[in-house]
Amino acid sequence: MQVHRDLKHLPEIRNAIITIGTFDGVHAGHRFIIQQLEQAAAECDGETVIVTFDPHPREVLAPRPNNIRLLTTLPEKIALLEQAGIDHLVVVPFTQAFSELSAREYLEDFLVARFKPHTIIIGYDHRFGHNREGGLELLEAEQQQYGFRLLEIPQQVVNDLTVSSTKIRKSLQEGEVLLANELLGYPYFLSGTVVHGDKMGRQLGYPTANLHLNDERKLIPAEGIYAVWVKAPGHDELLPAVMSIGFRPTFNGTDLRLEVHLFDFNEDLYGQELTIYFVEYIRANQKFDDIKDLIVQMDKDSAQSRKILKR
Repeated sequence: MQVHRDLKHLPEIRNAIITIGTFDGVHAGHRFIIQQLEQAAAECDGETVIVTFDPHPREVLAPRPNNIRLLTTLPEKIALLEQAGIDHLVVVPFTQAFSELSAREYLEDFLVARFKPHTIIIGYDHRFGHNREGGLELLEAEQQQYGFRLLEIPQQVVNDLTVSSTKIRKSLQEGEVLLANELLGYPYFLSGTVVHGDKMGRQLGYPTANLHLNDERKLIPAEGIYAVWVKAPGHDELLPAVMSIGFRPTFNGTDLRLEVHLFDFNEDLYGQELTIYFVEYIRANQKFDDIKDLIVQMDKDSAQSRKILKR
């Protein structure tokens, strides 16, 4: 897959089959649209093109703290779309100036001039241009003049996409990892750099890697204990682990921690990047009055995680 970030230097794309969207999560619903792209491309010996935006349009048009919680960061989205077999991904820098293009400027100067599309596949409710003034009706009216074919993604499919994204976010925020993974079509994951903590886990016999997220906009699942797989540098295979997300109530913590304990592992990971794949939620966080009780529970959590990961 070729990734393009400079609109002024796009290559000649053969019979471009194009769709536009955020594709956050690249979840099972998005795979339907990708299949439509591939089918249309096969019919005309064309190349598939997905156009997406960075930053997310809402970050520019309605900037608010914590306004965006991404299922996939841009690097993650790129990797997933490459796995899906897309030929070209165009990452459009979304700016205030871009948002102020009129619908006709968007059609003529952006879609037609930049991509020379053979086919545009778009949702029934897709809006574009300043104040969202353009839509399917404009594309329908102009497709003959500009020589592209228009394929509409039906309302039911679009609604299913929206429902899926909403369900995935809600499921993760409620710790329902199994449902989220089913809707995604793969295990939800996040990546972070290992930073120094207070070494409390080591004192308890459970040394942990403390993660600092690579992108603060990434959605963090509900607080609690999870069975997870970990991708670590220098290891081809995924490593089994148990993860804690929370404020460490037993120690009256005040900051959210993402801590992962890798089983039977004693390598130095400071400064390394880990990717965590969520498999199953084990339990909610709880406060223990006695450290010994906490250690007993950590033993149980580890045993439970090992059992889950052996399934």
